[in-house]
Amino acid sequence: MSQAVGVKVDRLDAIRSHLYANGFSTIQALADAIGASLATVRRDLQILEQEGAIDRVHGGARIAEGSSVEVAFQEREKRHLSAKRAIATAAYDLLHPRTAIFLDAGTTVLQLARLVRINPMPLRIFTNGLTVAQEFLNIPNLEVVLLGGQLRSENASLVGPQAEAMLETLWFDQLFLGASAISSDGAIYSVDSAEASLNRRMLARSANRFVLADSSKFGTTATYKVAPLDTAKVITDSGLSRHWRDELVNFGVDATIADLRAKE
Repeated sequence: MSQAVGVKVDRLDAIRSHLYANGFSTIQALADAIGASLATVRRDLQILEQEGAIDRVHGGARIAEGSSVEVAFQEREKRHLSAKRAIATAAYDLLHPRTAIFLDAGTTVLQLARLVRINPMPLRIFTNGLTVAQEFLNIPNLEVVLLGGQLRSENASLVGPQAEAMLETLWFDQLFLGASAISSDGAIYSVDSAEASLNRRMLARSANRFVLADSSKFGTTATYKVAPLDTAKVITDSGLSRHWRDELVNFGVDATIADLRAKE
């Protein structure tokens, strides 16, 4: 890839990231955000519109209808990264050698997988996440099993009846589960019905259950209910509001608050 092409790809990524984070933006706001001229931004928006990634609207652009339902995995992975790493560190401290654990396909759980890769211990690891499984290539002392099933590209995960049937034959000492949203009703929600169904089976097949959710997930909602939050212990970050800390107590949820300052 030539340098010019690489710069163009980086610019397109920057525009997508800005629109994901900010919603509708004017062309001027995009130009200011990525440090490009108005003419360059207009050309880039035309390319992104042709790809179906964005919709052009008067004076600016927004993510295309349907694309905003769930942000692409690579984009979500970058969000609240310090919080996710702090949560992953707290979760890593709970691991026990020579046990069977399940790691789901969430981006916070991915950070835990990266810690296991850096500091491996003898574990049997099961996952439905392609990106998670890739972290463990050629790592000693790990037995890694990837669930079969239907590929869900938005989350780089495997879901569906085959994955659920495989779970019915397994039992895990620990489950580390991500969450799309934690609603004010005290429940975990997902943006995808198949993912929600598989998450419920994970919870049912695990002795010790942990939900890894950064503080931005609290007080939000998604379409498909997974389970009440008190089905698991919660690991979140110190950015969690006082209101939600009190709510976790009210819901009877055992919570670990990871200190963000340790990751700054």
